[in-house]
Amino acid sequence: MSQTLRRTKILATLGPATDAPGVLDELVRAGVNVVRLNFSHGSPEHHAARVAAVRAAAAKLGREVGILADLQGPKIRIEKFEEGKVVLSAGQEFTLVCRADAPDGDARQVGVSYLGLVNDVHPGDTLLLDDGLMAVEVLAIEGPNIRTRVLTDGVLSNRKGLNRLGGGLSLGALTDQDKAHIRIAAELGVDFIAVSFCRSAADMDEARALARAAGSDAFMVAKIERAEAIENLVEITQASDVVMVARGDLGVEIGDAELPGLQKKIIRTALELNRTVITATQMLQSMVDNPIPTRAEVLDVANSVIDGTDAVMLSAETASGSYPVKAVEAMVRICLGAERQFDHDTDFEKAPRNLQRADQAIAMASMFLTEHIQVRAIIALTESGGTARYLSRFRSSVPIYGLSRHDGARRRMALVRDVFPINYDSAGKATREAARGAIRHLFELGLLAEGDRVIITSGDHMELHGATNTLRLLQVGPAGAAEGLGEL
Repeated sequence: MSQTLRRTKILATLGPATDAPGVLDELVRAGVNVVRLNFSHGSPEHHAARVAAVRAAAAKLGREVGILADLQGPKIRIEKFEEGKVVLSAGQEFTLVCRADAPDGDARQVGVSYLGLVNDVHPGDTLLLDDGLMAVEVLAIEGPNIRTRVLTDGVLSNRKGLNRLGGGLSLGALTDQDKAHIRIAAELGVDFIAVSFCRSAADMDEARALARAAGSDAFMVAKIERAEAIENLVEITQASDVVMVARGDLGVEIGDAELPGLQKKIIRTALELNRTVITATQMLQSMVDNPIPTRAEVLDVANSVIDGTDAVMLSAETASGSYPVKAVEAMVRICLGAERQFDHDTDFEKAPRNLQRADQAIAMASMFLTEHIQVRAIIALTESGGTARYLSRFRSSVPIYGLSRHDGARRRMALVRDVFPINYDSAGKATREAARGAIRHLFELGLLAEGDRVIITSGDHMELHGATNTLRLLQVGPAGAAEGLGEL
């Protein structure tokens, strides 16, 4: 009972650095809860091998580890240069060529992957290249050519990304390649599918329909990285299971100065709408090359945790960095330190009114009890994990143990703050018998001790999704037996 449970979850992106023998085991042992497959890189065979390796490592170490497939989306890129890169100087003219047969680039021009760009930009627009490191101003549209003036000195190399400051490009969220990748993700049995550059709830609905048609029950993750997505944030969040603050492209489109406030807004919106939220991009970027993070990075991660994010994500730090395991260990330390700063006093005056679902009402009642009497844990007997997720939307000083017989439900709960998934099969048991068995199981795992009070939530029909309608306050007796409480 002495171990400190980390409530904030950690995603780690897989890549060449994690393929080395033993590294994946070390990452899981260090505390990774969910891994990310970046479908912008690698073949289906690569992804399949990594899925198999993750499942094997999780089984060997007795951990629940989710897998997130991140679709590439319609990212606009420049094409290649004759020499691989060019040096551009502020003030010079540079042409973007929107033709399928554009020649290899040089210091005067380069092709663009999105041929419709000529219809989306106008003289005076600012285009940002290489995640904003280089900017050009549109001077004129001349047939398939966009004539620009370079605003910043720098080196531009092959296949760098392109954004329009302020957003407004008309690409759809799902490319033909993304649709094929959804089918591959379904075949691999991933637990989450992330939709890049989504603009609307319709984008998320389309992705969900494609995933379900392919036989996948993965949770859908909306990556908020377009200016248009901010305008439709509530609708997109409602159409998703998870939202991701994708700070790279979002920062390029809206400007760095607006990013901190929008990050807080996205996290707050997700929590209010009972959705899970991930904060991502460059969280420990210096650890790609260095064994310790900067103080600024420590504060960045900690502030995300204090704001209530469910999970924090590592990208290049683990995929291609020199210190993937140290990056995860640093993330663990920072999360634990930030969690000690939480104010656990939930303001129930701000809690939602007129709840429509019994499981949401049970979750709120559980948290109210937790705030007013001393309990060791909340135990959610759940089929889908939904009750555990609702419970986690209220900050609490106690852990939530999500007990489910379904592998997928447990792996999806692995992304949710404060929730610790446990394998437990309550099928065919009466609710009282299931509750007693759950308490004994947690006692045997060393997660409960004699004398602990617990709140346990369950449903009259244990095999039905969304059927939680019962709350019990019990005490752990000798040998893990469940006892009623005659008095408080």
